[in-house]
Parts: sequence; structure tokens; C-alpha cells
Amino acid sequence: MKYEDAIAKYDPVIGIEVHVELGTATKMFDAAPNTFGGGPNTNVTPVSLGLPGALPAVNGKAVEYAVKIGLALGCEIAESCRFARKNYFYPDVPKNFQTSQYDEPIAFDGSVEVELADGEIVTVPIERAHMEEDAGKNTHVGGSDGRIHGAQHSLVDYNRAGVPLVEIVTHPIVGTGERAPEVASAYVRTLRDIFKALDVSEARMEQGNVRADINVSLRTSPEAPLGTRTETKNVNSFRSIERAVRFEISRQAAILEAGGSVLQETRHFHEDTGETSSGRVKSDADDYRYFPEPDLVPVEPARAWVEEIRSTLPELPAQRRRRLLGEWGFSELEMRDVINAGLLDPIEETVTLGASPAAARKWWTGEIARLAKQDEAEPTQLATPAQVAELAGLVEAGKLNDKLARKVLAGVAAGEGSPSDVMSARGLEIVEDTGALEAAVDQALADNPDVVEKIKGGKMQAIGALMGPIMKATRGQADAGKAREMIMAKIGG
Repeated sequence: MKYEDAIAKYDPVIGIEVHVELGTATKMFDAAPNTFGGGPNTNVTPVSLGLPGALPAVNGKAVEYAVKIGLALGCEIAESCRFARKNYFYPDVPKNFQTSQYDEPIAFDGSVEVELADGEIVTVPIERAHMEEDAGKNTHVGGSDGRIHGAQHSLVDYNRAGVPLVEIVTHPIVGTGERAPEVASAYVRTLRDIFKALDVSEARMEQGNVRADINVSLRTSPEAPLGTRTETKNVNSFRSIERAVRFEISRQAAILEAGGSVLQETRHFHEDTGETSSGRVKSDADDYRYFPEPDLVPVEPARAWVEEIRSTLPELPAQRRRRLLGEWGFSELEMRDVINAGLLDPIEETVTLGASPAAARKWWTGEIARLAKQDEAEPTQLATPAQVAELAGLVEAGKLNDKLARKVLAGVAAGEGSPSDVMSARGLEIVEDTGALEAAVDQALADNPDVVEKIKGGKMQAIGALMGPIMKATRGQADAGKAREMIMAKIGG
């Protein structure tokens, strides 16, 4: 069913489970290094491999990071919590169970405000944030799409087994209507930004540091009971999250419209088509036979320690944006454009290095963004905040005008050096030779007597007609302000 028709007929409800890998030095329950990459099965210990007799021990830094995340999400921090065994078989879980938290999470009952592209704020309710360990990684060989279906054999790498995770689970997110896909994507982006601000994870989605499981269900109206949900697993880009929600809403609506029933199941998202496909029937908590982990004692964060962590929390992204909005004097629309373009960080650094907020915004969201789109690159790949601050300083000092500055930026983006280097090498500095400028002004006046008469008659905007010839004569390097002063002085004289 078309998305617009599905939204008109059904009320979508979403729920999101976000897994974040913590940036600790070692794994959650053993001393194996917690590093990305490396040869297969090299970052392991007997605990990682689930060998008999190997006993786990809780990583204290991981607990601290989990408390930080919980506090940043406005959660209550449990006075006592414990780990449980989540029992299931899969080749990448060597113990045949995952050590996780079930009925006693470390953090619960929070919420986070999510800002959409047009400035609308949506409050997402957080049910819980709990600690657990990651599984290993299966590589399916011989198939056409890297999945187990059709593969000839599979390889297992346990380097990721035991990497510390925090899983954040929302309550059902209701009332989003047609904006459900956008809300889902913006929520995960908000969490990613929080993780980075807390410095608890590299939060690189392309490396799997942050992964999202997206639950979607439909009901006939906001007053109706919740429908049967599906869970699309391990979606790892903001665009894919949005596409997955849109597709599931359309797919489920078509099933319901035809009189069918939605199956509660896990699903896989396909980047190439934007569609999801069936994985397995979704298990309920009872199916995992949770029971308390007998090899680990309860975790009891001291209240004084929790308050100490709270006192050291950095400025969170939403607070930072509000502060900078006030300091920079941008309009709400200008600030949203900066945020949506992902340019808040380089602009802030450029301002810190001495550029005015207006100049920093102008160059990053204007010419640099244009060059980046043209070259299919990221803006920060073409220029650094230091280079943009230097460019803004040259313009402010009168050594460059906007036209020349754009040429300088092109040279910087091409790797020709700093703005000063490019300006000198290309000979782009504004003409300060008064004699040369005066000669250009005199020639323009002599060649355009009709324009001179208009200016004498009070039509000051006619000066613009003289600037073209003057700029052409000076290769665009005339100081426009000085040229205007000379024009007025000579006409008045």
C-alpha cells in the first residue's frame, strides 16, 4: 500500500532498541582487548570463548559508562541490579547464553527530547537501559548477498564476543503519525550525539558501534489496542532507519487491508531495495528462560558515586545547541540549517579560532557546502576550521572580497595550502595600488558618461554599472568600497 494511504487508514506505533558498544579498554566480563578489527579470533580469552571453568568479572568502567548514559537520558539509577542469563543457541554465542540484564536493569524510567528537522520537539519515553555483552560475528560464504540463506559455509569470529553494550529500550512511541520514520531516525541520531558527548563510545554506525532494532505496529486508531509488531534488526544508518519504518508501515497496512494478520517476527532490512524480509518468529522473554547469573554478584552503585558521575556530565547536545543559538544570534531557521547539514562542530571551532559566527556560518553552509556537493565529499574533507577562520580574517582585513575568497577556497579544497598561501600563489589579493585602482575608475567614468549623468542626478544605484568594468580591469581584485569612494569623489569634484 502507498505510504500516504497507509498513514491515512492506520495509526503507527514505533519502539526502538538501540545498542551502543562502550569504548572501554577491555571487554564486559574479561580482560580481552576491546578493539575494532584485528585478525579473526585474536582478541579473545577463555571467557570470550565460553570455555568450561572460565569465570566472568564485571568491568567497572563499563558500569560507570552505563550510569552516565542512564543519567543523560533522565533515568533513575537502580540501587541494586543484577545480571541474568539469556539462553539461546547461535554459533556466535559460544556459551549458548548471553549475559545480560532482564528484570533488574541499571537504569529505568527516563525520556529524551528529539528535535525534528523543522524544529518540532518530540519526547521519547525510555523504559530502560541495561548492560550486556555483544555476540561474535558470523560471515556467511558462498551466497549472493552475504546472508545465511544460500551460503555454502559460515565462519565465526569471536573478537566481538563479550564487547560491553548498553541497550536502551523505549516505551511505545505514539502520536507520531506520518512523521514516524523521521522520529525514529532523529531519535537514534540524538542518542548517537549523546554517546559522543559523553565520550563513552566512538559511536560510529558504519563500524557497528551503534545499532538499532526498529519495532513497528499499526492500529486502526489512537484509541485502539496496540497491533502486532515486527522487529527489524540491526539497522545501522539514519537513512536506513527511516526507510525501514516507511516500508514496514506500508507492508503491514497492505496485509491488514487484505484481511490478513501481521506475524510477530524479526525482519532484515535490505539497503539495495529499501525493503525488509522475514527472519524468524519473534521470541518472547519466556522463550529465553532468563535466570539470575550465578557467577556474578549484584551491582550496587553507591549513591554518592552516582551523584559524583552526575556532577561531571558534560554539556549535552540539546543544551549546547540552545547555548550556541543565544551566543551566536542565529535565527531558529539558520540554526536548524546548520544542524541538519551536520556543520555545528566545525562552525563552533571556527568561531573559537576567531571568526565571527555569521562569517563561519556563511562559508561553511555556503561555498564549502557547494564544493562538497560538487565533489561528493564531506565539507570537513575540503577545509578545516583553522583554514576557514583564516579566510574570514583575510576578508575582514580587506585583503579579499567575497568573489576572491571563493577562488581561494577552491584552491584550499584542491589541496594548494592555507588561504594565505593560495592567495599569494594565485595573485588574488585585493588591489591596494591606488594608482592602478584610480586608473580603472577613470577609464570606467570616461567610457560611461550616461551612467555618470545618472549618478549626478541622484540615482546612486547606477554606481553598480561602473563596478563591472572596474572589476574587469583589476581582474576582480578591486576594493569595492574604495572604488565607490573614488567614484563619488571624482563626480563630486
